[in-house]
Amino acid sequence: MSAPPDAYEQLRERVEHLTYLGDAGGIVAWDQQVTMPDGGAPARAKQQSALSSVVHDRLTDDAVGEWLDDLDEADLTDEQRAVVRETRRDYEEETRVPGDLVEEITETTSAAQQTWRDAKADDDFESFAPTLAEIRDLHVERAEHVDSDRDPYRVMFEGIDPDLSLATVEDVFDDLREGLVPLIEDLREAHDDAALATLPDEEWGEDAELGLGREALDELGYDFDRGRLDTSPHPFTSGTQFDARVTTWVKPEEPLNSLLATIHEYGHASYQLGLPDEHYGTPLGQARYEIHESQSRFWENHVARTRPFWDYFASTANDHLGTDLSAREFYEVANQIYPDNLIRVEADELTYHMHIILRSDVEKRFVRGDIDVEEVPRVWNDRMDEYLGVRPDGDGEGCLQDIHWTSGFAGFQSYTVGSVLAAQLDAAMREDLESEGEDVDELIRDGEFGPLLQWMNENVHAHGQRYPADELIERATGEPLTADYFLEYAREKFRPLYGI
Repeated sequence: MSAPPDAYEQLRERVEHLTYLGDAGGIVAWDQQVTMPDGGAPARAKQQSALSSVVHDRLTDDAVGEWLDDLDEADLTDEQRAVVRETRRDYEEETRVPGDLVEEITETTSAAQQTWRDAKADDDFESFAPTLAEIRDLHVERAEHVDSDRDPYRVMFEGIDPDLSLATVEDVFDDLREGLVPLIEDLREAHDDAALATLPDEEWGEDAELGLGREALDELGYDFDRGRLDTSPHPFTSGTQFDARVTTWVKPEEPLNSLLATIHEYGHASYQLGLPDEHYGTPLGQARYEIHESQSRFWENHVARTRPFWDYFASTANDHLGTDLSAREFYEVANQIYPDNLIRVEADELTYHMHIILRSDVEKRFVRGDIDVEEVPRVWNDRMDEYLGVRPDGDGEGCLQDIHWTSGFAGFQSYTVGSVLAAQLDAAMREDLESEGEDVDELIRDGEFGPLLQWMNENVHAHGQRYPADELIERATGEPLTADYFLEYAREKFRPLYGI
């Protein structure tokens, strides 16, 4: 059956227009976190609310439903079918949500960012609690509009990760609990005897840390003609294949933390910049949220935390930091396990996932109404004690440490899924490049990062949203998502490092 000749073109034009509006909203959000004065928050919330309202109204227009219906049984190319599939999913979800609720959520969450910053700075959860409760109630209301017969948390999760089931992710979490908890305990016991290297006890300035981060971005191949490096309270990346901006933070006593955060965000930017230019505006030119964290974790962990990387980069780091560490010493600094660390984004590569499991547990209970907002700090602290053996001294390093709850819930799992997938992609890439006569460790040691980026471009970035996330994972790696590669990688890396 053929659709009316202009149905697909009209749909595509509408989708492109919506993408452009959404990307403009992304720049507005970037400005809010990077350059906007604090006093601009009330106006910014209304601006973002107006943009989201326009996007919602244009997406849920009856004409979009008519075009989609016309295209249901139409003879389409694979690319056209992908555009229709992704647009239909968004359309069907958004048409169930009232426009005034969309506006209210956007305005509330935008304003919440400043409320969170102030509360964190003052170590005062009580001042943020009413806002957090309001955000929870609004998102639960939205989930009930989408599907009133189902658990609102599951509805929220599927809105973020529609192609990876919650059951699949929970299975991965179970495998990680079983494999990581005993490994972390072994490393904790071996920590003192291992006597790994540390950085000198001093402070570094912003110029040294940002200069080091900028040079790392240059070496990795970041295109500063399509991006920039700035600082923000919480590192993030925002943009498109034409403009992917990286932010990092300055950690005066921990310059490697700043460096690794910069390289982490480079991974996100590499995905955005690797999307096909010719498909900008449609789902074929957009990244998959479920895949994004795998790219940042690949470059942070499977490149920048490796011994070959430090064989290549140690002299550069010494030049910027005024240190005199060997490659082995930098490698040890970058890979130590800190089970007593309270902050997720400062966590080591293994205990990081216990932070994610903690957060997912707390937010699930909060969203489902099992705990009241006033109980969040206590439950948080209890879980941190249970999973990591430490308790925060205040809310700023406890439940207020992350900005993410200002925008919603059910997204934390993606960080651990990203690490698991990064290891799976790394294994597939190494096998492919080895078959072509390339040794990945030698490429990294020589500063030849191009073949690694090209493999990711060809196997992940270039596809945009052509394939559902689960299918894209199988196409890139040859099998469904599994924690096996990450657990094997963790054991093979950390047991020798700690002499166990």
